Amino acid sequence: MPYALRGLLAVAGRVLLCVIFLMSGAGHAMDFQHTAEAYLAPRGLSPPLPQVLLAGAIAFLGLGSLLVVAGFQARIGALLLFLFLAAVTPLFHDFWNYADQAARQAQMINFLKNVALAGAMLMIMANGPGPFSLDERAGRAPT
Repeated sequence: MPYALRGLLAVAGRVLLCVIFLMSGAGHAMDFQHTAEAYLAPRGLSPPLPQVLLAGAIAFLGLGSLLVVAGFQARIGALLLFLFLAAVTPLFHDFWNYADQAARQAQMINFLKNVALAGAMLMIMANGPGPFSLDERAGRAPT
């Protein structure tokens, strides 16, 4: 495959892979208090822990996504996103705890989506961001 086509595909892949994290982080940031109260507080976390954890999650989502998309220190960005996924997936998509079949199915789909995204982050950590990345220009990514 020609290098230019590989580069365009790599950039498009990084953007498409991270749009879910960018949108999620932005949504959580714009509705910060509601998100902390509606999703974290019911998990038995006392203030200010929900707000602190949410701020950390937003930072991991935003910074991790931007690093991966730019291909700058993409392995670190992928690690941040992987750690986020590893923390939230079993906590918020615990499909095994749902009695209602429809709710169980929806949570299992979200759980497996996050597992697949975690796998993609492992691939970036192992292989780098690919062509047309700042890491490649700096000699940090295999070509």
